[in-house]
Amino acid sequence: MSEPSRLTESSSEGAVSVPHPTDAAAVSQAVDRALAEIAAAADLAALKDVKIAHTGEKSPLALSNRMIGQLDKSEKAAAGKVLGPARGRISKALAERTVVLEQERDAAILVEEAVDVTALPVRRRVGARHPLTVLQDQVCDIFVGMGWEIAEGPEVESEWFNFDALNFPPDHPAREMQDTFFVEPADSHVVLRTHTSPVQVRAMLERELPLYVLCPGRVYRTDELDATHTPVFHQFEGIAVDKSLTMADLRGTLEHFARQMFGEEAKIRLRTNYFPFTEPSAELDVWHPGAKGGPRWIEWGGCGMINPNVLRAAGIDPAEYQGFAFGMGIERTLMFRNEVPDMRDMIEGDIRFSQHFGMEI
Repeated sequence: MSEPSRLTESSSEGAVSVPHPTDAAAVSQAVDRALAEIAAAADLAALKDVKIAHTGEKSPLALSNRMIGQLDKSEKAAAGKVLGPARGRISKALAERTVVLEQERDAAILVEEAVDVTALPVRRRVGARHPLTVLQDQVCDIFVGMGWEIAEGPEVESEWFNFDALNFPPDHPAREMQDTFFVEPADSHVVLRTHTSPVQVRAMLERELPLYVLCPGRVYRTDELDATHTPVFHQFEGIAVDKSLTMADLRGTLEHFARQMFGEEAKIRLRTNYFPFTEPSAELDVWHPGAKGGPRWIEWGGCGMINPNVLRAAGIDPAEYQGFAFGMGIERTLMFRNEVPDMRDMIEGDIRFSQHFGMEI
């Protein structure tokens, strides 16, 4: 019988010391190293690396096992008796350590994901639309119910649509810098729209007659932010163009609208006023029966019959068609309809303001 010897084989991880399959002492040393590393593995990932190192194809005992085929018949039985139990001890140790580490992992997960069922729940607030958006939709629904259409337009607008087509003379105060945001360069004649009336002009130019359109949207003016003013606010303006329309049609439309908004006891009155785009023009007051402190008259908006010059600018013959227009602020409507004392509360983004009106989605 030849003397047992220790062989060395190269691997990607360096030289691997391979015990001779009949060298019980060398095989025992390889087993002891494997058992020590298995016991030292701190988690399943580390144990996986140990398993590959000691049971994989390039492991010392796997390489030693391959050598059995080169031995004499008389040595093969002895080698099998040495390597078989050795590899069995390693496999058993790996299985036992796997069970232990899996239990430790599961216990750690239970601790990390533990839920204290006695703790107060975390209540997440449900989001909802802003009261201004809700009110705007309610206004649109009322006019759609009367057979009107809803129209929208650009917020960055041509000066012609914002002023000239609406019969604003070149020296009108509304064109000055203290009222209007002009887009640079100044000679571009582009502004941030000061009302939604340009949408009315676009509707007259683009749509077939007769025309009944409501135009809601955001507008801009160089106002200081205070309890009753804001530089960015919302309006809804209506325009009707048809044959034989009169102030009586305007009044009937606005009275029906007021009753839908404020109750059947609501009523309106019209006071003479001046607007460049309507003639005759009127200031609209509404009798608010549910006002805090008792029913009272409240100034709501402006209205009137469309000025013939505005109809001509849109290519409409004022001798054949007449029209009326009106406009109100959504913020102002919300203020006196729901007793909001400070307009700044509407734009600060405090969810408590919306909750006061109910979280309508």
